[in-house]
Amino acid sequence: MTEKGKFLKKFNEAFAKADTQFIAESVTQDIQWTMFGGKTVHGLEEFKKEIESMVQSECGMELDKIITHGNTAAVNGIIKAQDKNGNPADYAFCDVYTLSGFKNPKIKEMKSYVIKIK
Repeated sequence: MTEKGKFLKKFNEAFAKADTQFIAESVTQDIQWTMFGGKTVHGLEEFKKEIESMVQSECGMELDKIITHGNTAAVNGIIKAQDKNGNPADYAFCDVYTLSGFKNPKIKEMKSYVIKIK
């Protein structure tokens, strides 16, 4: 696995472990996060508020693919969490990333697609 692939694996695992500090340290000041079917978050402060409201407790995660090419990457998998009513729920996700550079990159842009699995 490439260094970028390892970084993205760790970044996604941080969501499952509710490690909001690592998540926030892994993005640029001008991060833009588009959650399709939801909203778009602009900037680090807005991003921190969003992840703190989303990542309340640990959940399960199974990563399927991590694909990197240049400063672009994608990760998909399954999240095992709870729905709004506290019931167990599985979600398929795919995140597409734009990274800030090639060496020691941070995430500059995220586009997230999440679908609840019935």
